[in-house]
Formats: sequence, C-alpha cells, structure tokens
Amino acid sequence: MKTRPPTGAIRRVLAPLLVAGLAVQAGAVIASPPAQAQGWSTSVSVSPATPDTDTPAPAPVGHGGRGAFRDVVRTAWILDPARTELQTRRHSADARASAAGGWFAGGPVVSGSYMDDHFIGTNIGYTTYQGAVSVPLWLPGQGSATQHVAHEQASTLDEQLAVEHMALSIRVLDATAAVKIAADRVEAARALYADMQHLQGLITRAARVGEVANADMQQVRAATGNTQNALRLAQEEQANARATLESLCGNGVDAPDISFYDAPTLTLGRLSNTQDLIEQDPRVKAARGAVKVAEANLDLAKRSFMPNPEIGVDAIHEEQYQSPWDNRVGFHVSVPLPSDVRNVPIMTQARDQLGTATGQLEQARRMVRLELQRVRERVMAARSARATLADAATSLQRRADAEEKAWRVGEHALDVALRARQDAVRAQQAANVAQTEWHVAVLRLMIATGEDL
Repeated sequence: MKTRPPTGAIRRVLAPLLVAGLAVQAGAVIASPPAQAQGWSTSVSVSPATPDTDTPAPAPVGHGGRGAFRDVVRTAWILDPARTELQTRRHSADARASAAGGWFAGGPVVSGSYMDDHFIGTNIGYTTYQGAVSVPLWLPGQGSATQHVAHEQASTLDEQLAVEHMALSIRVLDATAAVKIAADRVEAARALYADMQHLQGLITRAARVGEVANADMQQVRAATGNTQNALRLAQEEQANARATLESLCGNGVDAPDISFYDAPTLTLGRLSNTQDLIEQDPRVKAARGAVKVAEANLDLAKRSFMPNPEIGVDAIHEEQYQSPWDNRVGFHVSVPLPSDVRNVPIMTQARDQLGTATGQLEQARRMVRLELQRVRERVMAARSARATLADAATSLQRRADAEEKAWRVGEHALDVALRARQDAVRAQQAANVAQTEWHVAVLRLMIATGEDL
C-alpha cells in the first residue's frame, strides 16, 4: 500500500535527520547498553569507530600519543594513598632490620634498692644501697634470624607496591574509558536533541495544514522529550565519570587517548610461555614473598626456644654505725628455662602462618593463569567482533538508505524508514562498542603481561 509522499519542505528536513542516524520508535530514543570487558568492570559504550589502519585517532590536547596513558597512571600513582602506606611500612621494615643488628636483644635494665634496719631514734644498725645494670642477650642465631625476617618483609612490601600499581592501572583504565564514553554520549545526545527540536517545530506546522499525520507529530514530540531526558542522564554520567577519574589522578587531568593500543601481536606472542608470565606476575611474587616471610618467622621461632638470658653488673654500698663504709662490686646472670607453655604456641602459630602463605601462593598462581587465559580470549573475541559488527553496520546502513528512498517516493511510511534507520544506528553503536572494547582488551592484556605501556 502506498502512502502519500511528504512535501518538499518536510522531505528536506527529515532526510538529513535520517541520514544522521535518528533512532526513534514509538517515541523512544534507543541507546546502546554499556559493554563489560570480560573479567574486569570496564564500561565501554558508544564511541567513534576507527578504521583498521595504523592511523591513530585525534588525541586530546596534552594527552595524545602512546605514552599518554602511562603518564596519567604515573600521576595517579603519585597521589595513591595506598602507595604512601606501603612505602611507610617498607621503611619500618628496614628500620627493624637495622635495629636487629644490635649487640643485645633489648635495652638495658637499671635497678636499685635501699635497705635499713635502724630503729627509730637510734644510729645502731645497717644501711645498704644496691644498684644493678643488666642487658638481655641474643640466643644463638636469633639476631640474624630477626634481621632475615625484617629483610623478607621489606622485599614482600616491594612486591605489594607492584601489585598496587597494577591494580591502579586497571582502575585508571576503567575511569578513562568511562570518561570518553560519557563525553561521546553527551555530544551525540546534544546534537540529536537539537535536531529533534527543529524537526518537531517543522512537523507541528506541517500537521496544522495537513501535510503530515498527527500520529507522526505525536511520535516526534515524545521522542524529543525522551531525547532531552537522555541528554540530562548523559551529562550526569559524564560528571560522575570525570569525578571518578579526578579522584584517582587529581583535578584538571584529561582522559588519555587509548586508541593507540591496537597491536597486540608481540603481547600475544609472550603468552606462549605462560609459566614464566605467571611466576613474574606481581601478585605471585607477593605471595611468594609472604611464604618467605613465614619461613623466616618459623626459623626465628625455632631459635627463640627460651626467653632471652640476661647478664648484669651489681654495685653494693653498705654502712654500719661507727664502722667504715664497705663497697662491693659483682655481676649476675639470669637464665629463664624453656617451657612448652611458652614455646608450643609460638611454634604452632609460625607453622600455621607458613601453611596459609603456601596455600595463598598456589591460589595466586591459579588466579593469574586463569586471568591470562581470559584476557587472551577477550582480545581474540574483540578482534573478531570488531570486524563482524563493522560489516553488519555497513549492511544495515545500506538497507536504511534503501528504505529512505522508498519513503521519499511514498512506497513506505515514515515509521518504516525510522525503524530501518534505528537498526542501522544500533548496529553502528555495536560496532563502536566493539572498537572501543578492542583497545581496552589490548591495553588490559599489556597490563596483565607486564608489557611497557
């Protein structure tokens, strides 16, 4: 059934809007849902598609080039509170290692006493003054074992710093993608809202003179309201995304361009030796360091088989009525004996710590192995999706052009052309999402394998 073709004025207005990608059906503007990068909470949505060539997309001012993401991560690392905490603990471990190199196991103990047996009101009797200084001694091998524990703790904290840096890089990647996506959505929503306002005014005037149906006017009016609401939601999303990025990198930091990360060939080649990548992963290194700390603590517990003995010097000063002063000097040794009441809890706690650390090391290896497999599959899937969805977008674009021509000559109604254009827009959005997911997957793979960004 043929419909009356639109007049020249309306045709000149509607055609550019259809070509621009107006996606309206039953008064609703269709927006693509955010995509989730597998294994990581990275929101990726509509962004301009880049061609499958080596030509990079235009970069933001001051944040273009392959090293831009690395620079933003470096800024976030300087401001990261976890880095300050771990570095403080690192210095504390060094201080403990230095203190354990002392001659004695603790500080000196000073004691003094005074004894007098004089009766009140008489000088007959004795008066004794006594003082002593003692220090605790290291048990055999206890001092070096204490130093070893502190050194292992410091080394483990170095690996924990690397783990925190890796996690921060992923958080910056998530925030960067969110900011870019939100900016794209705001720009698209603002342009669409302006076009819809213009279209609504023209169709309203045309409906008054009977050139278009009232149903088309109501449809465009509802779509204009929904487009305005979508613009406000996009602006809110943009503000929230930028606040998240600024909370990591500081105020005034722009999102870096990640479209340069599109050549994972070398990184995928490194995955052929998965075992080496697993052992070099910061999380596995940190878990291995925890095992070394537990082993050092167990060795220290074995060498602390009894309380530390003490050795000291005594000085005694005595006085008797009508007798000369009597001074004496000597030394004393205090050796507490071993006891299961003290030693068994210390040894069992050290063994429990070693068992826990060993189990966590194996869990870390399994987690890293699984993650490497996931990010590799994610890169392969993103590469395939990018090509497939780009072809689909091209095909649906041609279909939409054909439906538009049919509408112009009156063969199809306006809603048919709009639905065809809606399918084309949604396909293009899916292609844009796949393109962005491709860059995110490549960058995520580089982070997982420790490649220089």
